[in-house]
Amino acid sequence: MPPLRLHIVSFDIPWPPNYGGIIDVFYKIRALHGAGVQIYLHCFEYQRQQSSELERYCTRVFYYRRLTGWRVHLSILPYIVKSRMVPELLNILASDDAPILFEGLHTCGFMDEPRLTGRLKIYRESNIEHHYYSHLCRSERHPGRKVFFLLESLKLFRFQRILRHASLMLAVSQTDCDYLSGRFPGQKVLLMPSFHKDQQVGSIPGRGDYALYHGKLSVAENYQAVRYLINKVWNETMPTLVIAGMDPPGWLIRLTGSKPNIQLVANPSEEEMTRLIREAHVNILVTMQATGLKLKLLNALYTGRFCLVNSRMLAGTSLRELCEVAETPDRLRQEVQRLFSMEFTAERVTERARVLGELYANNKNCNLLTDILTLHESRNGST
Repeated sequence: MPPLRLHIVSFDIPWPPNYGGIIDVFYKIRALHGAGVQIYLHCFEYQRQQSSELERYCTRVFYYRRLTGWRVHLSILPYIVKSRMVPELLNILASDDAPILFEGLHTCGFMDEPRLTGRLKIYRESNIEHHYYSHLCRSERHPGRKVFFLLESLKLFRFQRILRHASLMLAVSQTDCDYLSGRFPGQKVLLMPSFHKDQQVGSIPGRGDYALYHGKLSVAENYQAVRYLINKVWNETMPTLVIAGMDPPGWLIRLTGSKPNIQLVANPSEEEMTRLIREAHVNILVTMQATGLKLKLLNALYTGRFCLVNSRMLAGTSLRELCEVAETPDRLRQEVQRLFSMEFTAERVTERARVLGELYANNKNCNLLTDILTLHESRNGST
């Protein structure tokens, strides 16, 4: 049988893999390349630069400029979709018969195109997008952005009907899998947790001397969580809290500068972030919205010591037994103090390796995806 081929349409350039869903995209590409799949990667250039790193794993990499301007905003289609509907992309996708993996609802604008009829079209879900944008609307304070998030949420709810044209949907969490199965009865929906950088658990037994919150700090969901930790949870009697992530807003820089036991690490390198996660005594991760699979939680479990979370952070996962859970500011404070009185043991590392290996191992998810491609190829070859 000839090598398996796959078009991957990514919503962004997946290098460096340092935020949210783009981590899933890059490490999926790397795993599929290792399995011998020929990858034709399509990505949109608007904030990130083209990267030769991607050429190590892809047969071809195509870059497209996103469409911008007031006409795009006035479309009945969501902005995140319409701005990626570049005609050249459709022409290239239609030039052969290879399966297509659409990464996120952002990239599905051409899913119902007649020129793609008969193709294996896989939708990779990373969030239930209209839920995500509704949460962003509630978290945002700027009036203009608040209106944009509200309109985008309504458009995304309407647009998701295009998924009726997907041959298969791959959901990152059980909660999202259940939603898609209920919304699109009769269509095939499978659970495939996010790909990530970790091959094995690297947590170090012992103690650290600080707690850590990490995430992309320009995202409303994350700076809402940071504001909650600083204003509602942390006080002067608690251990040092380190907040680390990309693009912190000005108010966060000013706020952390006035707190003696809170430190901000802005735009750390990948190596520095890994060190911060590994050496922290407690990785504290809270969220106000139960959407998708929080990749930073997986990262903390594979790399760090204790993980203290709220239940929304665990939504749709099988990770509760590996985390300490608290819901209120008082309970979070109590748990922080309790965990700092304990040592992180080698037995906990062993248990993490067992649980994470059962569902969240990249090789298992890669095998599932290559099996799907192989079955499709064999059926096509027999007709």
